[in-house]
Amino acid sequence: MKHILFIIFTCSLLVLQSCSNEPEQMIISTDMGDITVQLYNSTPKHRKNFVKLVEESYYDGTLFHRVVQGFMIQGGDPDSKKATPESLLGNGGPGYTLKPEFKEVHTRGALAAARLGDNMNPEKESSGCQFFIVQGGPVTEGMLVLEETNKNFKYTAAQKEKYLKDGGVPFLDQNYTVFGEVISGMEVVDKIAAVERGVADRPKTDIKIISIKKVK
Repeated sequence: MKHILFIIFTCSLLVLQSCSNEPEQMIISTDMGDITVQLYNSTPKHRKNFVKLVEESYYDGTLFHRVVQGFMIQGGDPDSKKATPESLLGNGGPGYTLKPEFKEVHTRGALAAARLGDNMNPEKESSGCQFFIVQGGPVTEGMLVLEETNKNFKYTAAQKEKYLKDGGVPFLDQNYTVFGEVISGMEVVDKIAAVERGVADRPKTDIKIISIKKVK
């Protein structure tokens, strides 16, 4: 009987561990449509922080305050919630940063943490809240070889294949932490990236993040 109970207990633990490692998915609802992202288990600090902020409704009412077609869309600045049209955004945050987790790469649809530049942030620590989604452009084998040579690291075969198939922004690799990817709604990212923009690449018409919620 004891052996049976031990087996049941062990199996229950394995099921719980398996569930805890299930990829978490979030729906970013904007006034231009929904974007569904999946968070990576390979970047646990950034994943845990993003989930925490989502559970606190931290992002609700913030803007995509910087967009560059062919590059990325950036949001998550708490200062954008009540920003006037002339406000310069991109400096708001929760009062902390995150150590980098350079595990994944900036292929099209990558969800990554924004950060201050190297001059002010030589450790390349991530913003505690601001993020961007890569739109990107075509990528060649030569571009990837150049990044490997300059940064002394190697892409996996799967990463190379995805870059060559989907495109992205490889020069960001090893500089910003990617902690998830878009699994549906890239057409919304493309629409947002294409809007008319003004000073500091801020859209001339506000693009609001209505909410970010976990997929049930």
